[in-house]
Amino acid sequence: MIKRDLLLEIGVEEIPASSMTRVIGELDRMAKAGLDEMRVRYEKVRAMGTPRRIVLYVNDLADRQDDFEETVKGPPKTQALDPSGEYTKAALGFAKSRGADVSDLKFEEVKGVEYLHAVIRKAGMATRDLLPEFLSGLIKKLPFQKNMYWANPSVRFARPVRWIAALWDCDVIRVQFGDVISGGKSRGHRFMGSKSVAISSASEYEAAMDREFVIVDHERRKRMIKDGVADLAREIGGVADDDPDLLEENAQLVEYPAPFRGSFDERFLDIPDEVLITTMKKNQRYFPVRDASGKLMAHFIGVSNNKARDMDVVRDGNERVLRARLYDAAFFWKEDRSRSLESRIPELKKVLYQVQLGSIYDKCERVRALSSWLVDVLGMEDVRETVKRAASLSKADLTTGMVFEFPEVQGVMGREYAKFDGEPDAVAAAIYEQYLPRFAGDELPSGREGAIIGICDRADSIIGIHKAGLPPTGSQDPYGLRRAARCVNEILWGLGMDVDLDKLFGKGAELLQADGGTMKNVADFYRQRLYNQLRERGYGHGTTSLAVGAMGLRPLQAVRMLRAFDEASGSEWFTSLVTSSIRVGNILNKLPSGEIESLELDESSLAASQERDLKSALDVQSEAVRVSLSSFDWSAVCLALSKLSPVISNFFDGVMVMDSDPVSRGNRLALLVRCRNLFDSIGDFSLIKQG
Repeated sequence: MIKRDLLLEIGVEEIPASSMTRVIGELDRMAKAGLDEMRVRYEKVRAMGTPRRIVLYVNDLADRQDDFEETVKGPPKTQALDPSGEYTKAALGFAKSRGADVSDLKFEEVKGVEYLHAVIRKAGMATRDLLPEFLSGLIKKLPFQKNMYWANPSVRFARPVRWIAALWDCDVIRVQFGDVISGGKSRGHRFMGSKSVAISSASEYEAAMDREFVIVDHERRKRMIKDGVADLAREIGGVADDDPDLLEENAQLVEYPAPFRGSFDERFLDIPDEVLITTMKKNQRYFPVRDASGKLMAHFIGVSNNKARDMDVVRDGNERVLRARLYDAAFFWKEDRSRSLESRIPELKKVLYQVQLGSIYDKCERVRALSSWLVDVLGMEDVRETVKRAASLSKADLTTGMVFEFPEVQGVMGREYAKFDGEPDAVAAAIYEQYLPRFAGDELPSGREGAIIGICDRADSIIGIHKAGLPPTGSQDPYGLRRAARCVNEILWGLGMDVDLDKLFGKGAELLQADGGTMKNVADFYRQRLYNQLRERGYGHGTTSLAVGAMGLRPLQAVRMLRAFDEASGSEWFTSLVTSSIRVGNILNKLPSGEIESLELDESSLAASQERDLKSALDVQSEAVRVSLSSFDWSAVCLALSKLSPVISNFFDGVMVMDSDPVSRGNRLALLVRCRNLFDSIGDFSLIKQG
């Protein structure tokens, strides 16, 4: 079998960097799935891209499909043959429907019954004949968040397609997308390369692009940027920030990376680091540079898409742009401090939070009240005044010029302005830490004050947005409620805070005047988020359902319960206990409720030792479980259950529950009712059998 390399290059106007990583990944996945489905073998698939091109390269693609053979089951032999042994109309119709000849039919036994089977054989087609449709399909299916049309409204893509190169080794494969027909030519770098580049063969493609200052492989561009940035930082005795997202973004913004170093006036270092970093990273995609102690230096490293003859020109231009941004930041830093944060609080009345929920000022008042309530519930009287003060000031920085210009530094500026105003360090820290964590894996609040305000702020948002009738739907979550729920759980787990969110949401509902229907939706939403997050941690469906069902919205206890049960799950006693609990339920569920209510245990008539042993074990372990549950001592709960488990198993092994003697039957059922009550006090153990 002959093997050849395949190239597909889709030439476009510059595609936004935010789209490229996902599109390249999807192209890789779709190409592999498509080739596998077509039964065409290959050595390696590579999906690559730059802002101006999306590329698929397949090494050693077979020139033919694998032959296809499939056996399809038809009617049973009794229907496929007539009394004389000839094929019936049913058999012949089956063969015709499958495109099979009579000679392709045979009988095979399936579970003791003979069925007619047709053996379908198809010779593989030439790969070249399959490629036009395959490649056209890939282009049409590439997923972008937004598509546009530029000539024909029925032809859409992220940006206008300007050329297509499609080569099967040296041969051009005809692919058409809109009015663009494929050929054997590409284009070089927009500034440094040729307008037309002939590609002699697929295997020569990357080398040809290298000569035209186009590094097609984005992973290679990332390595070039990372190494270049590190070298430039080292030259001035510094270290550039290691930011994978910034590195990825820069790699998707250029075709030929040319790192350069710039600097700015050291007086700008008086501005808070977060503002400088935001200005450099978010606005200009620069890498900040730090000295050996971790302090920011008055330098930055950028990545140009143009290796100019004189890189000083590139550097000077970027320094001018950054200088203007830093002048703005310096102005706001000075101007904002002319007024205290406290004086800005009334201005929050003019900042709308949500049309049905009032202003940011209204929200702050609710959060302050809810935070004070939570302080009381947790018994943290020592942080009361700090929480109250920080909650009042928590959103005041929204009215500052700095946050208006740089929204990413909300909270950071509240902390810095609070320090400048002479607020206690704990208050300033809480203003910042109310926003932590900002995303999965982010740092947690270091203090209880910021954690409490952050929990209450997010709880208010979850309740309020549900009350407004705007809960998350599908992939849409404009108010970030899923993230809010995740962050609350991360805080409670990370700081070991045992908060009953049912009660917290209840108090929040009072402040928002939310009705019962709203709160049911809130509870259902949060319970599902908690379940999903626990599943992400590797806990099974059954035990997670048990923990969430048993603990309600008490995330810390839910995860502690799961840890204990997860550790016990490999034990023989635990498996036996779950089986026994299900058996108990199955027996009692078949009885009329009236009969169960009338059951009474007559200790004097417990004749079998298994009955007496179970009664004794229930007396001791029920009390042990009750005491352990009151203090949420899950290890002690498991210890009590481990002692009870073999006794229940012996009971089932040694006696017939549904005995013909009504006294024995009644006693044994009464013991099972006590077993079920004990199990129910913990949770629904039958859920564990679900996985």
